Amino acid sequence: MWFDSWSEILRVLIIGTVSYAALVGLLRVSGKRTLGQLNAFDFIITVALGSTLATILLSSDVTFFEGFAALALLAGLQFLIAWASAHVPGARAAVTARPVALVVSGQIQHAQLRRNRLSESEVLQAVRSTGSGDLTDIAAVVLETNGSIRVIPKDKLGNGSALEGVPNAPGSHSA
Repeated sequence: MWFDSWSEILRVLIIGTVSYAALVGLLRVSGKRTLGQLNAFDFIITVALGSTLATILLSSDVTFFEGFAALALLAGLQFLIAWASAHVPGARAAVTARPVALVVSGQIQHAQLRRNRLSESEVLQAVRSTGSGDLTDIAAVVLETNGSIRVIPKDKLGNGSALEGVPNAPGSHSA
């Protein structure tokens, strides 16, 4: 169907504008984490927020206040999880993956590649993107909790303190 009524178009424009402003306000209140680099949990919340906004916009069965309550609930849950991750021991591990060393002292960790469904070529591409052409110059390649791959050359390793919590990484005390 191409057109029902001008009142439905007007409803979408008004509710869409108000809902968008409400969502932006809720995201500002809930903190930078909601909009930062996404881990799996953050991605799920972001998709849920988008889906909820679309429902508010397009379904006349959902009132603005019902939709706002749903957006507020999702933003509140995100805030609660972020707070718990920072303050409750073990909570972060429940909602985010641990970083993983894919290369240690120039040696590719093939078991970690398989476990994380990555190919050797993806790791080599990340190394090349840093301008390095030799794995022996690399102290570590880390798959971060948000899925990004970070390369740490040996000359930038220092004492390895930034690798704390990355199992088997140089300088890490995690097993």
